[in-house]
Amino acid sequence: MGDTLSHSLAQSAAQAPNMTAFTFVDFSADRDGTAHELTWRQLEDKVRATAKGLRHMGAAGERVAIVAPQGLDYVVGFLAAACAGAIAVPLFPPSLPGHSEKLASSLNDAAPMLTLCTQEQRASVEAFGAEHSVPPGMHITTLSDLQEYAADGGQEPHPPVGPEDCAYLQYTSGSTRIPSGVEITHANVCANARQALEAYDIRPHRNCTVGWLPLYHDMGLVLMVVLPVIGGVSSVLMDPAAFVQQPVRWLRLLTRHSGALTAAPNFAYDYCAQRVPDSERAGLSLGSVAAMVNGSEPIRSRTLARFQEAFGPHGMRTVIMRPSYGLAEATVFVSTSPQEEEPTVTVFDRNMLAQGTARVVEPAQGSPTSELVACGRPVTQDIAIVDPVTCRRQEDGTVGEIWIKGPNVGRGYWGRPKETGEIFHAVLDGDDPYRPDQHWLRSGDLGLWHDKQLYVTGRTKDLVIIDGTNHYPHDIEETVQNAHTAIRRHHCAAFAVSTDETEKLVIVAEHARDLTDPDSVRAEVARAVRAAVARSHAIAVHDFVFAAPDTVPHTTSGKVARPACRERYLRGQWPAKPAQRKGTDGA
Repeated sequence: MGDTLSHSLAQSAAQAPNMTAFTFVDFSADRDGTAHELTWRQLEDKVRATAKGLRHMGAAGERVAIVAPQGLDYVVGFLAAACAGAIAVPLFPPSLPGHSEKLASSLNDAAPMLTLCTQEQRASVEAFGAEHSVPPGMHITTLSDLQEYAADGGQEPHPPVGPEDCAYLQYTSGSTRIPSGVEITHANVCANARQALEAYDIRPHRNCTVGWLPLYHDMGLVLMVVLPVIGGVSSVLMDPAAFVQQPVRWLRLLTRHSGALTAAPNFAYDYCAQRVPDSERAGLSLGSVAAMVNGSEPIRSRTLARFQEAFGPHGMRTVIMRPSYGLAEATVFVSTSPQEEEPTVTVFDRNMLAQGTARVVEPAQGSPTSELVACGRPVTQDIAIVDPVTCRRQEDGTVGEIWIKGPNVGRGYWGRPKETGEIFHAVLDGDDPYRPDQHWLRSGDLGLWHDKQLYVTGRTKDLVIIDGTNHYPHDIEETVQNAHTAIRRHHCAAFAVSTDETEKLVIVAEHARDLTDPDSVRAEVARAVRAAVARSHAIAVHDFVFAAPDTVPHTTSGKVARPACRERYLRGQWPAKPAQRKGTDGA
């Protein structure tokens, strides 16, 4: 049927059967990478055979978790589950360090009938299930097992997959709450892929996608798997750990594959500017890159400038960088900066912004300021800035909650009807709650409209409120990481804790990896942090924790998990030794 992943895969395979569809560049055995490829016809054959095996095992209508490592098996497993009429649950293998709790809670929440993994990881998945008491009825299988089932069975009839059927559960990254599975229908994800294809002007035979983002994350899944299937463009994948080990690998793939669309969180661009030396930049040529999406966390103007300064001599044009905004509840993509325009950076009065009003100022005026990067405009969806208490639209230049309406908005949280009603069926003041076309998605993010562009200012639940004044934690964290060279960038958290009198500010910051004796500078760093925060934000730091590397909690998408950090602090259980953590969190 029309708007489904199954139909789109068949179309792409029919139009270009012998063209390369997916390429996985494996750096685990070869430092230069070994490419493994599937043509569109090969991909469809593998997906159809695996889907037949899933139906043979009774998986249609059931949840099927994918816990394979990054690679072509993951792509086939995800598409096969969706094409079989099952509900795919894209997750990650137990071997991903630091996230066993999220994996266990996601599996228990989804209660999948089947879990797909590779033959090499089967034993570790079985051991993980036994150790964490995941649903006892869950059966662990592999792609080869399923394809054998398909070969043994006949061509049994099966109901067609429809646009309104749930294609997959996208589990939230867990930065603000216990992971919840967002129900994304085939129509939702097809619509969102088309919105992104239009926004970034991506076309078959001219463009491709290149990236290292994990496929269990919303941005990685849509950019690297779904968008290529819907748009008929090829996809080039690598493992997140391979990027962390040598970030130049990503840039070399962008050099090698012309017309590439790629995406990464803000920290990854900083990481490249810091970790790719001049000797490795020499062979890079980034002039043919179609777009580099910057999203998933607050976008820093300094990051844009640093990346441009580092790679401008190697073809990087400022218009290539596309600041964007999205969230799992809207499938992923919501808005992006205009095509062929440089990112817009606007300086606002920080105190006025905290009070909910955007006042543009000159950086040299002396008052505290916030530099915000515009995230552009949506494509075929609506955005409203709303007072979260009164549910009334706000005027341009006024901070409010970002509400979204469009065909890409998911249908709710799996097994959470109360939360679904509150988040996915919000109604503006004066609208009819019984009319589905007047329902909005509440993002939980704060933002404003200014000069016809969206600016994201923070999250409602992350606001630090001291003496009745709002402070955005990422502003404080930016001040902290610039206060002393011993502080590790992108690895600090600012949050408030309640005392007998009022709310107080706590800062947790990791020290740099190469700092061999942190105790020798602990007092010096604490003084520098307290002075910088007092000077820039006019608030006192109640407590400062100088933490070991890899101890500040991050989500699976690489964002600092402030609530988890606050909970760990309140429990008095800050780890004394670093946790060995790799992947997107290790930068």
